[in-house]
Amino acid sequence: MRVTTKGQVTIPRDVREALGIAPESEIDFVEDEGRFYIVRTNEPNITRKFKKFRGITTVKMSTDEIMSLTRES
Repeated sequence: MRVTTKGQVTIPRDVREALGIAPESEIDFVEDEGRFYIVRTNEPNITRKFKKFRGITTVKMSTDEIMSLTRES
């Protein structure tokens, strides 16, 4: 198997079928004692990354007020 200049590889069809990986499937790489495994996930990685922050805000501002703080005047 060859890695492209973008760091991409093609997962062989028999492996995709065995893992139930279809187009648009979410996968993750899990490391265990120096070996990496491909696992299918049920939610996008971006969701899991920020899940712990969901619902913890204490700011009493509207979305428009918050967005105006992030934009240059």
